[in-house]
Amino acid sequence: MPDAIDLGGAPADEDCAQLGQTEDFARLNRLEVATYRAAMIARFGQPPEGCAFVTLANRHDFGIYRTLGLTIDAGSAHSDAAVLAYSQAVQDGLSSWVEAGFAPPVRYDDDGVPTLERDSIADIVMGAILATRPNATGRYPVHDFERLHQNLVAAYPGSAAPFCRRSAHD
Repeated sequence: MPDAIDLGGAPADEDCAQLGQTEDFARLNRLEVATYRAAMIARFGQPPEGCAFVTLANRHDFGIYRTLGLTIDAGSAHSDAAVLAYSQAVQDGLSSWVEAGFAPPVRYDDDGVPTLERDSIADIVMGAILATRPNATGRYPVHDFERLHQNLVAAYPGSAAPFCRRSAHD
């Protein structure tokens, strides 16, 4: 049975849907976890063979909330250097969406009322791909954007396809 590291439902310093308080919690929680998965891939790349991102269901008195987890196949963590290095790199998660070139998928006002910015993971990833893309001369305005952009394009070719077609004709 694989081991799992619980990485949380969103970056540590970001607001997120609250079980028992946020309207439409289940949908917003799923979207935030899916976005967090994409943000972790942007920052750290795809998990190597022997580990995988998964959605963990956590039971609470008020219902079920979901978080992002990294599962590690039994034996891989100690025998595979790539799995060990990856699990150590991701274990603390992210502090903010910006670390991965993402905007928050949901914004919360001072009373915790949500405003959905984009409602599909494809649109959210496309936004991060566009935000981190190189400029007209092929240079990245922020050095770290190159890695984020390349990781996203590799992991989400469907979201990158419209951008790649458009930039091929520029």
